[in-house]
Amino acid sequence: MYKNVLQGLVVITIIAMLVSCANRGTPSGGPKDKDAPLIIRSNPQNYTTNFKGNEIQIYFDEYVKIKNLQKQLIVSPPMTIDPTVTPLGTASKYIKIIINDTLEDNTTYAFNFGQSIVDNNEENPYDYFKYVFSTGDYIDSLSVKGQILDAKNRTPETFVSVMLYEQDSTYTDSVVYQQKPKYITNTLDSLTTFSIDNIKSGTYKLVALKDENGNFTFEQNLDKIGFHEDFITVPKDSFYTIKLFKEALEFDAKRPKQVAGQKIAFGYEGDYKTMKIELLGNKPKDYKTRITKDNKTDTLYYWYKPKIERDSAKFIIKNKTFIDTLNHRYRTIDKDSLVIKMTSSSSINFNDDFKISGTIPFEKINKSQITILDKDSLNVPFETTYSKLDNVYSLQFDKQETQKYNITVLPGAFEDFYGNVNDTLNYSARTKTYADYSNLRVTLRNAKYPLILQLTNEKGDVKYEQFADEPTVFDFRTIDPVNYYLRVIFDTNGNQKWDSGNYLEQLQPERISYYPKLIEETRANWDPVIEFILK
Repeated sequence: MYKNVLQGLVVITIIAMLVSCANRGTPSGGPKDKDAPLIIRSNPQNYTTNFKGNEIQIYFDEYVKIKNLQKQLIVSPPMTIDPTVTPLGTASKYIKIIINDTLEDNTTYAFNFGQSIVDNNEENPYDYFKYVFSTGDYIDSLSVKGQILDAKNRTPETFVSVMLYEQDSTYTDSVVYQQKPKYITNTLDSLTTFSIDNIKSGTYKLVALKDENGNFTFEQNLDKIGFHEDFITVPKDSFYTIKLFKEALEFDAKRPKQVAGQKIAFGYEGDYKTMKIELLGNKPKDYKTRITKDNKTDTLYYWYKPKIERDSAKFIIKNKTFIDTLNHRYRTIDKDSLVIKMTSSSSINFNDDFKISGTIPFEKINKSQITILDKDSLNVPFETTYSKLDNVYSLQFDKQETQKYNITVLPGAFEDFYGNVNDTLNYSARTKTYADYSNLRVTLRNAKYPLILQLTNEKGDVKYEQFADEPTVFDFRTIDPVNYYLRVIFDTNGNQKWDSGNYLEQLQPERISYYPKLIEETRANWDPVIEFILK
């Protein structure tokens, strides 16, 4: 028995020693590699002059790979044919650049790799590595520096191209639409400042683009643009601020399309508010038309009666100086049915109207066929207004706290453009208490009028706004108790909307100032007061 116990102890001791040895011998993997790769040499050397070849090799102390090269690599001046950079997708201890374009004489070229070069294991980036060479006797070393802001939004765009166009005998205002710039840089994904380096002395036009297609030219329907009004002279000790904006599109009408019986869709770009649509040629007797706007897309609907008995027609479209003739081919399609719906929320604010829309333009309303009763079945008087373009009726009435309003629409209350009438419709809407909302008072200092004061959400959507053409105190009453951003639009022309800029007219957008902090005090049953001191 003693021998068996002794043997058991020996076995346990050996197992314990083995486990201990195993624990001591298990590799920890060592500290995580946080170091960026290092360049051992380049061939030709970085900042070489009198460059004659078309191939560059850059060697590293460890295996590297290239990520997001198309977005990260900026070549200045831009090349008509992009260089070939290898290897892509695999690890290597060197990078090869093949120049596929014809290089200009006496020009300094800079290849800025951004953060595209990373080590193979941990992907530590070699930050903003730049390879520079000159086809002449010296390296151009001048710079233009500045910052990018957004003319409308709180935060600037990322990956903004900042460009210099040389003012020479070939320069025209339209060069940004047609040619690549002389020099270029990019803010990439983490910077709002820029530095265009390795440029020569001269006079330039400074332009910034949110270049959606990456083609270094301005496309009005896609890109945001910003610019410095005057030409800049290099060298000059200046720091430039460029505000990006989206131009208002020039008006253009699209080919019409039959979308329902006696209903034609006219798509458009730009400002539609003075757009006119006219049928050319002979018209049926008692021919009538109506126009409404789609509530989501840039489309106007052209409604007509009676039905036209021919295959095709021509329409003339006018809008200020715009004029065009469009062909249309009629199709036999069923007409829309009249559907009437409530477009308001079922929880209605004290300041909001109760709204009703229809799928066909309204022609008549009979108020006597509409009743509004409160929760005690007491009749509530109301008035109506009609938005013809939106095809929306608004019912206006005084609202009380914690009420339920029942709206009954009897048959024949609404008649549409084609003589259809509604069936019986029933809607309801409720109000909360005043304590469920917040009231915000805003006072401005150093303000220049006229201006628009807006409360927006984080996306920049306008939730509430007020216009003033003289000093006043702004009171926003019974607003939803959520966080807001506050901004002031300096409405220079007093048209009560923000006007964007225009590059060809060298017109900057109207200035916007943001309150520096998120307003978090707008809580239920709170009445905060904000003082905004403008610069």
